[in-house]
Amino acid sequence: MLKTQARKLALLVAVFCALAVPRFASAQQTRPQIVIVQVDSVLAADTNEGIDPQLGPMGPRLHKMFKYTTYQLVSEQNGRTEMGKMIEFTMPGGRILHIEPHSVDGNMIAMEVLLFQGEKPMLTTDLKLPNKGNLIVGGPHYEQGELIITIGANMAPDTASAGAATSSAQAK
Repeated sequence: MLKTQARKLALLVAVFCALAVPRFASAQQTRPQIVIVQVDSVLAADTNEGIDPQLGPMGPRLHKMFKYTTYQLVSEQNGRTEMGKMIEFTMPGGRILHIEPHSVDGNMIAMEVLLFQGEKPMLTTDLKLPNKGNLIVGGPHYEQGELIITIGANMAPDTASAGAATSSAQAK
């Protein structure tokens, strides 16, 4: 009788373990991928004020691409989002930037980017950006020059969680 109860208990424990392990493995596999997004807004103008040192190595790159005499960092924002979820950034001049990462293919992050002036879309595009890469968008008129927007994306480590956008410089 004691052997029978011990066998039943062992069988019950084995069945419980067999059922619990696939659920745990499945939960790990369905953890959403997190993407860290960085958005910098730069005022490019011909006011002979030089390159803002806060731009670091990006300043000379922008000067080679756009040929203005002034590059001033207006805002720098960082955010985290899950794959398939849109993140919103408030941009200078009342613009709104939506970025929604869709998938990862190798080292490329596929995403949708929308830039709005009020409710009117100014830019809508789907693109693939290399992990830890940057997209530079030169575009809308801003103050006495042009607003240049750089968008960077990085896959976050597995332990990261999504959150809202944060700003380290106030958007004008």
